[in-house]
Amino acid sequence: MESAVPAARAQVACKTRNMVAHLPPAASPEEINEVLARDGAVVVDDLVSPAVIDRLLDEMAPFIEATPSGGDAFAGYSTKRTGALVARSETARELVMHPLVLGTAGEVLGHATNFQLHLTQIISIGPGSPAQQIHRDQWAFDFFSFPSGYEVQCNTIWAGTDFTEENGATRVVVGSNRLEDKLRFDHDDTEPVEMTKGSVLIYTGSVYHGGGANDSDQTRSGINITYNLAWLRQEENQYLSVPQEVAATLDEDLQRLLGYARGAYALGYVDDVRDPLVVLNSDADESNTASFTL
Repeated sequence: MESAVPAARAQVACKTRNMVAHLPPAASPEEINEVLARDGAVVVDDLVSPAVIDRLLDEMAPFIEATPSGGDAFAGYSTKRTGALVARSETARELVMHPLVLGTAGEVLGHATNFQLHLTQIISIGPGSPAQQIHRDQWAFDFFSFPSGYEVQCNTIWAGTDFTEENGATRVVVGSNRLEDKLRFDHDDTEPVEMTKGSVLIYTGSVYHGGGANDSDQTRSGINITYNLAWLRQEENQYLSVPQEVAATLDEDLQRLLGYARGAYALGYVDDVRDPLVVLNSDADESNTASFTL
């Protein structure tokens, strides 16, 4: 997500500025991962139709309306962040489970046993909102400096509205995934990620980015769905965001993604070393839930 930032400890200037690459919906996870390794971010244009986005936003409309604006400058005093999408929106589940996105996450995070859903959130940047401080999403892990090149997150922001520089398109320092940690970037170091409604920005937890300033008279809506290594804690607590009675009705692949699969050999079991999927689905055949990977 576009989320909490420590005080930056170094000042740098970006020596070269490149635009965020765009790929067609027919791109493969391998092709997307190649661009991510180089740039840290890539847009897949028009991956779903605007009608899918409209349906999701209609399902979420009462929750968005009830969401308070942010309580500090980083969260955005004119920005709403509405979560629990899996519990609240059937259409959101389609985006969470989109095969191209999951395939890409598997490429980016394939060095670990498993990955899981990290957070789901609609970010609504209101008119007049200033730009967000540039940051790395992986700083959410207590600002730990992971080794360079070791990715712990694969993130998406789906365009709920057209993203333009004027209305607050996410801004990215292209290639900053390969730079050292805890750097400070200014607005002039970044590029706006302009894309059409239904397109998706895929980016790593190590790329420096932030929400742009909304100088328009319309709200910029982005659907932030992110994935992380399953041995790390989820930013959004999926076990409380998605009540157990709802989780038990979901497809098993989505249950696994929510965290009802072991994160590694001995992570996440229940009481007497029971598989969490067996506990969740008490009438399930244990032999059908033996795999601990997606």
